[in-house]
Amino acid sequence: MSSVLLSPSPAARTSVVAGRQRRRRKWVLITGILTLLVVAAFSLSLMLGQTAYSPVQVWGVLTGQRVPGASFTVGELRLPRAVTGLFTGLCFGMGGVVFQSMLRNALASPDVIGINTGASAAAVIGIVVLGLGETAVSFLAMAAALAAALAIYLLAYRNGGSGARLILVGIGVAAMCQAVVSYVIARAAEYDLPAAMRWITGNLNDATWDRALPVTVAVLLLGPVVLALSGRLEILRMGDETAAAVGLPVERSRVLLIVAAVGLLAFGTAAAGPIAFVSFLAGPIAVRLLGPIGSPILPAGLIGALLVLVADFCGQYAFGTRLPVGVITGVLGAPYLIYLLVRSSRSGGTSL
Repeated sequence: MSSVLLSPSPAARTSVVAGRQRRRRKWVLITGILTLLVVAAFSLSLMLGQTAYSPVQVWGVLTGQRVPGASFTVGELRLPRAVTGLFTGLCFGMGGVVFQSMLRNALASPDVIGINTGASAAAVIGIVVLGLGETAVSFLAMAAALAAALAIYLLAYRNGGSGARLILVGIGVAAMCQAVVSYVIARAAEYDLPAAMRWITGNLNDATWDRALPVTVAVLLLGPVVLALSGRLEILRMGDETAAAVGLPVERSRVLLIVAAVGLLAFGTAAAGPIAFVSFLAGPIAVRLLGPIGSPILPAGLIGALLVLVADFCGQYAFGTRLPVGVITGVLGAPYLIYLLVRSSRSGGTSL
């Protein structure tokens, strides 16, 4: 008798299925629109500039045809820059929302809690102090990002801990790494400064295929891993106790997500430097658009790519001088950071 009473009615089952289908359609619609916006921004970044080229000319370059003027400008200058911006934005957006969702706090962004800053500090030391080449500096930056994430994790979770503690530890680590960067830059030789500056604000001005290829491969390899773990991330968003109650291996899942996300962030930072606030902004925007439906990982990645492409285009052509992409994203992200801090002081939380 009790089993009959507890069984959902056909009408209730139909309502649940219909609700799931509506949520799925909304997720697909929003993701599709974001994809179209990214494709449009990518295409415009190839066509427009000091010299404009038609879609036919750009398509000719992409298909290997020899187009006078466009073959060099589009194929050698704009295309590697756009590809680097596209995949770097995907890395920052996807990696950032993993941390924000896992810790249920919008302040838990990699560029706030010190992961990107750790990569920058190691890269600046490699350039100025050790005199390393570009490839060695990139690997050093990736190793430093992983080491910073591990250090923050161990310090925050020793004898237990919370997401708030991890954020506070991360902010402290970020401050120390930033102090190292400032000290090394202050003592750097003049000829080292141009290379070092990319690791401070984030810059696509010197993007090449050598930088575009590793970050592209990283997205193609690590992106599916992060997406495959999205189900575990959704359960972790409900809290560790709830996740453990439904049988999820909490610590193992968290470590897998951290390693995959840090890998994306490290490759993105190695390609373009720590572009400010892309990781910080992409996740909250995706969550606001989606609401409580579906995983925000792919939409956040697309928003990250859109932010980088649009900000880089504005930095090149919207002002009287060329500005690094990190300056533009910093102008966008700083007010939102202040807003979150004010809201946190009033309400005691900054949940994503």
